[in-house]
Amino acid sequence: MRVLCLILACCLASTAWAKGLAVGAPAPEVTATTLDGGRFDLAAAKSKVVLVHFWATWCEPCRVEMPAMDAFFRAHKDEGFAMIAISLDEPADLAKVKEAMRGMDYPAALLSATQAKGYGRIWRVPLTFAIDRRGILRRDGFKYTEILDAAALDREVLPLLREK
Repeated sequence: MRVLCLILACCLASTAWAKGLAVGAPAPEVTATTLDGGRFDLAAAKSKVVLVHFWATWCEPCRVEMPAMDAFFRAHKDEGFAMIAISLDEPADLAKVKEAMRGMDYPAALLSATQAKGYGRIWRVPLTFAIDRRGILRRDGFKYTEILDAAALDREVLPLLREK
């Protein structure tokens, strides 16, 4: 019985962080100061399809996804696609983050320079959320474990870009 109670408590705790975070509902706000000193504001990106991507330099799957994400961003940014990559690295590791982002065209920010509280406790990476042109959450990253390669981006994000 004790084990069953512990399992139930863990399940309830794992869903509590995402209270209010639901596919089909408005996406939580995200604002960030990017590595280059610019600003990212999800509210200002209305009418665009947006990926909010949490990652870290020490995360190998995150590093594997980066080239495909960059290629997708470059190919579709003029079609109303935007993204922000939010690094969980510490501010003391800023040089590592900038080195990892070198050559990438999409913007990035440190989590410490980001307001994204509505996404819950970010406890694993990579973690990617997709938001449609109306600001509606269409992909809850907590429900996926596959790496977002070119095929996955085409399958999951291109349809959102085609919607008007």
